[in-house]
Amino acid sequence: MTEPPAGPPPAIGGADASWTRRGFLLTAASLATASPVLTQGTAAADGLPGFPPDVGLYRTAYRNWVGEITADGLWACAPADARQVVDVVNWARRQGWTVRARGCSHGWSPLTIPAGTGAGSPVLLLDTATHLTGLSLESTDPAAVRAGTGVTLEALLGFLEDHGLGLTAAPAPGDLTLGGALAIDAHGTAVPAHGESRLPGHTYGSLSNLVLSLTAVVWDEDSDAYILRTYRRDEPEGAALLTHLGRALVTEVVLRVGVNTNLRCVSRTDVPAAELFAAPGSDGRTFARFLDETGRAEAIWFAFTEFPWLKVWSVAPRRPLTSRPVTSPYNYPFSDHVPTLVADLAGRMVSDAAWYLAPELGNAQLDAAVLGLTATLSADLWGPSKNTLLYIRPTTLRVTANGYAVLTSRDGVQGVVHEFTSFYRERLAAYAARGRFPVNGQVEIRATGLDDPADVGLTGARAPSLSALRPRADHPEWDTAVWLDVLTLPGTPYAEEFYRELERFLLDTYDRGAGLVRVEWSKGWAYTDQAAWSDPDVLHDAVPDSFGDEPSWPQTSAVLSRLDPHRVFGNAFLDRLFA
Repeated sequence: MTEPPAGPPPAIGGADASWTRRGFLLTAASLATASPVLTQGTAAADGLPGFPPDVGLYRTAYRNWVGEITADGLWACAPADARQVVDVVNWARRQGWTVRARGCSHGWSPLTIPAGTGAGSPVLLLDTATHLTGLSLESTDPAAVRAGTGVTLEALLGFLEDHGLGLTAAPAPGDLTLGGALAIDAHGTAVPAHGESRLPGHTYGSLSNLVLSLTAVVWDEDSDAYILRTYRRDEPEGAALLTHLGRALVTEVVLRVGVNTNLRCVSRTDVPAAELFAAPGSDGRTFARFLDETGRAEAIWFAFTEFPWLKVWSVAPRRPLTSRPVTSPYNYPFSDHVPTLVADLAGRMVSDAAWYLAPELGNAQLDAAVLGLTATLSADLWGPSKNTLLYIRPTTLRVTANGYAVLTSRDGVQGVVHEFTSFYRERLAAYAARGRFPVNGQVEIRATGLDDPADVGLTGARAPSLSALRPRADHPEWDTAVWLDVLTLPGTPYAEEFYRELERFLLDTYDRGAGLVRVEWSKGWAYTDQAAWSDPDVLHDAVPDSFGDEPSWPQTSAVLSRLDPHRVFGNAFLDRLFA
């Protein structure tokens, strides 16, 4: 990843960044729509005592996706290979430092570093995206690819496409490293349509469910040092490392993959929310109906609007007559580069505390989508899977987000969607009646299958222990996850209080056997009225309890502690989470 020069990011919408209504772009919590998340580090002249001399060492800044967690002047390094990674980790162990793997920093939660980490902290950022980027075919029948964990998803999907291979689903941003995606069980949106069979080498679950084996840096008692060790998918240690939340460091993986498919992606803005999110059993164009027909759907519902932007993907070996062929990803330029009106409104809301403009911002975003889909001929796209699956660039409007997965049966999907959206709509209206506007972004709804370990074709394969998509043996009827995210500008008043109400609603509603709520690791969760990742009841009860007994949360925590007894791969937040 090429880092940008230091300095303020350029303005969005082509306007003058000095205008006070857009001054928020220059703050640490800005929307940061035009630059990657990290500034270029400078070569360190003084170094760190005893640091491996052949590993590049420098000072750098850190900022997560939305700029709510930032740090200046941290030490960082970019090992050239896995051997150098081991050298760095053993140095950190001797010095009492922690090592935090850093890829593209496209996340919200404090899994890499918590807020308040200062330049004097004994924390070393280990850059995986510069050198740990190898890609090669491991086998062709069945197909598997060997990948360094610093490779981006865009590069991985491009490599697969060049070899006639692909994935069923993937996250929308291409600027995620594979290691970061696996650490938090990243996912796309896909379930089997009625009559559809899973293709060999594919999964409807998370990316973690495709791993055949992985190589990690772990403690070895006999050597009295950290070493590289490879784990197969059928080993309990491997299952714990498949979704490790940053509590480990994985350098390389082998992924099961399958033949590529051509996908058609149709965007619609003509289905009202009342119809799309209607009660189960309703006639009409419901979310569940689109899933039944195509298996792949995503609803983007801007705040205070009535017509969501609905994307529906379908497998289409041949190009439909009305579809525009696409040979590259990111085909929604009106979303990639924030329109001037949206920028104007967002700037006024942040710089002038004009949060009452949330309805206008929601409608401006919907208008931009409706007009943009027509103007750019992007309402009906067709091409190799990568080119419709990847559609979010780093230049998009940056917002904070909460995130949850509700495990349910396939027949229960519409019920989950209806219950959640009804509660969301009612609470948003109640807040607005009091002059409070906690949400100015959108609700995003997706659906995926669960992590069935049989999908990789390895006898004895285990499900990722900490994946939100891990099946529950006591509820085999739960075969689908509904993903729910609510997005808003950072710093929006009453957002945390609103998010807490949504979280409590989900936990209470699905605490009676109708489903199960798990948190989306990379997003916001465990809300108090003031902050995310802070509610002790969620951190220490709801989250561990959601994973059941096979293996239990304490068992998985014990495996991660055994592989890293010196907590080199830890931080203050992870210590709280796994306490």
